[in-house]
Formats: sequence, structure tokens, C-alpha cells
Amino acid sequence: MTTRRRAREVVLQVLYEEDLHPLRELDVAKEFLAKRLLDNRPLIDFAENLWSGVRTHCGELDKMLGKHSANWSLKRMATIDRNVLRMAAYEMIHGSVPGRVAINEAIELAKRYGNHNSGQFVNGILDRVLKEHEASLATRDTAVIAEAASEISG
Repeated sequence: MTTRRRAREVVLQVLYEEDLHPLRELDVAKEFLAKRLLDNRPLIDFAENLWSGVRTHCGELDKMLGKHSANWSLKRMATIDRNVLRMAAYEMIHGSVPGRVAINEAIELAKRYGNHNSGQFVNGILDRVLKEHEASLATRDTAVIAEAASEISG
């Protein structure tokens, strides 16, 4: 059975290759996704959205991840770890996946494809990203409620 976890694995493979060979043809990557996901249209759509989202928001994601990776520049990180972090951060910030689910999926990918410390490394950074994201959502929600209350009263 092909699952979203499998789709994430395939996206990780595409991002890994792009990280090492940035001039790769996009059509080749799309064909790879479709073939590896056994032409399962819902999973291909999920994978393409994740891949495209990470590519579109890469600068923003890298800046955020760099801020939360104490004493580690993204360029110094292992390619697998860097791309697992990008995918999970994208899913937390821009996707519909709950933060803890994104982190758990990232940890599993890091453990499977990274080195023996990758799971802990990824968990530590993503936990900080999630806390900041949740705090910014709470601040935004408080501002929206205050604005609505102000309009009602007056």
C-alpha cells in the first residue's frame, strides 16, 4: 500500500537530488514521482504539492530553519536532514498537516535516511519552529479577536 509517508519519501529523494543537481529537468522529477507512487493520483497530487511548496518557499524555510538551528548553518547540515527539515517546516507553516504529525513524519524520515543522530537533530529544530509558529498564530488570533471586539463595541 502506498501512503503519504511513502509520498514524503519520494519527495525527499527528489529534493535531495535537486539539492545536489539544481539544474534537473522538472518533467523528469514529475515522472519520477508518478512512477514511484504507482500512478496513484491522490498521492501524486500530495507529493507534487509538497515538492512545489518546498521549492517555492525554500528561502523563507531556510531562513526560519537557520534561525532555529543553533550553531548550524543549513549549508553545513547533511543534505538529508536539510531537506527533511524543509519538508516538515513547509507542512507545519503552509500545509494542512498538524505540527506534531509533521514532526513525527520528519523524525521517521530522518531516522530511516539520515545518520544515527538525525532523528534527534530534526526533532530539536522542528520543535522550536513549531513553538514559534504556534505563538505567532496565538498572537494573530488575539489581534483578530481584539479587532472584532472593537468593531462590535464601536
